[in-house]
Amino acid sequence: MRFDFVKCHGSGNDFPLIDARAIELDDAAWAGVARALADRRGPVGGDGLLLLTDGDKLHDFGMRMFNADGSEAETCLNGLRCVARAGFDALGIDRAEVRLKTSSAHAERDADLAPGVVSVRETAGPADLDVTHWPLIEAETGAGHEIVQRPIAMLPSRRSFTAVAMPNPHLVSFVETVDEAELVAVGEACEAAPEWLPNRANVSFVEQRGADLFVRTFERGVGLTDSCGSAMAASVFAACLTGRAEFGVELSVFNRGGLVRAQAESDGMVRLSGNATYDWTGSAEVDADRGIAGDVKVDRHFNDEIAAWAAVVDGIS
Repeated sequence: MRFDFVKCHGSGNDFPLIDARAIELDDAAWAGVARALADRRGPVGGDGLLLLTDGDKLHDFGMRMFNADGSEAETCLNGLRCVARAGFDALGIDRAEVRLKTSSAHAERDADLAPGVVSVRETAGPADLDVTHWPLIEAETGAGHEIVQRPIAMLPSRRSFTAVAMPNPHLVSFVETVDEAELVAVGEACEAAPEWLPNRANVSFVEQRGADLFVRTFERGVGLTDSCGSAMAASVFAACLTGRAEFGVELSVFNRGGLVRAQAESDGMVRLSGNATYDWTGSAEVDADRGIAGDVKVDRHFNDEIAAWAAVVDGIS
């Protein structure tokens, strides 16, 4: 089956995005499409697959996000900005209520983050601190429903973590310097879906840099990624919760892919403003059963957008 898509990214978190409003496929087929198009060894590659889906009485349109391994995430805030841009363009609107897998989000066009950088502001939440919803089961300690700034005995690290669902689950640890080997070890322990964490979780190490944050994430279903929007939202909320930042105050959150502006509120809502950049549009043949993509045709490169975002990254590196 041939699919048209746009290759896009939010803060370096890159995806093929398909307008799926008129496409009828079951979840297993979409999982196969995601494995094919997001495969870094294949002709397209990405951190996952984004779908623009139909709206309903409460939502202007919907979004689905499949990780590179074919699993479906509750949300992806970097991807949401890209889907919102596609939805805005398709419907001729500038703001929308967007249906996610287990929640909703608000998105609206924002002033450009930098010259030529198309930007979207999104509001997601509320953050959920009850880990029994994940579930995360601390049988060894008999601890309560919340994990805020304390070690988790089952992890291969004695660092303190804060657990935040945004709405996908995140474990956040504030560190002096990111140790990627340690981050991978903790991430792989969660990725193994042990009995105490059957649905896995995302793991982030966060450096505080003055008033701002730098976030490095091992993403569930992906691995180490240059950026994860919900991880940045969870990290900002965790920073406020632990007194490292103030609720209601906007700060910059940096990552390997670039940056966003973020603000957490005491009611658990988090606002992110960042890019929704188009790199190119094209199409590809996909064998969903085998998870293989081929015969890619590129229709257009968005050279001005690519250059505008490159200037942002060069300015912070």
